Amino acid sequence: MEGNKGRVCVTGGTEHEKNLSFLTSLPGASQNLQIFSADLENPESFGAAIEGCIGVFLVATTIDFKGREPEEVVNKRTIDGTLGILKACLNSKTLKRIVYTSSASAVVFNGKDIEVMDESFWSDVDYIRSLNSSGDSYFISKTLTEKSALEFAEQHGLDLVTIIPSFVFGPFICPKLPASVYTSLAMVFGDKDQYSYLINFPMITWTTWPKHIYFSLNILIQKGDIIAHQMP
Repeated sequence: MEGNKGRVCVTGGTEHEKNLSFLTSLPGASQNLQIFSADLENPESFGAAIEGCIGVFLVATTIDFKGREPEEVVNKRTIDGTLGILKACLNSKTLKRIVYTSSASAVVFNGKDIEVMDESFWSDVDYIRSLNSSGDSYFISKTLTEKSALEFAEQHGLDLVTIIPSFVFGPFICPKLPASVYTSLAMVFGDKDQYSYLINFPMITWTTWPKHIYFSLNILIQKGDIIAHQMP
């Protein structure tokens, strides 16, 4: 795919913001950016955005760190929505690759005292539940959704690469403070409940992360491989 140029669809890019000036004011946005309205609970709504694209950055997910909804509801919405988007990708005649944004939470919560992990590691759902933390539903949904996406892609011959970011921190352009940035600054905010997430946890900057996503779209890589990025 190296050297190919074309339109790319990014799901979840607006983060439910009504004022999208932080995107529309970007350099070149008037020529290169087209915003579609789509809903993870209605995956068919992504069809128009995917049509004619050579790649899809699948970022859209349900985030509920406050435990407002039952785990089962979050899991169903996220898994069904992701698989629905992948089904829409099957109908595309131009699509070459899908890059699914997973999470380090799909890897690190396994109860094993290991500092270096690769694509063979998965978080243990029962272990996550035993932690009884506010982010349980997110951690579990990311784990189960990635597994479901890889299985679907294998069954249907989709070129899917899953990429695992750790805590993404640094300057950002969206109106609200991203959850990962908040956690990375937990000691500044004095949020002791977040301290445990900072122990031996890798981080990556907002300026570096997009480059890795783009790299994952273009390099030659075996389907289904997981690319993990970390900073010392």
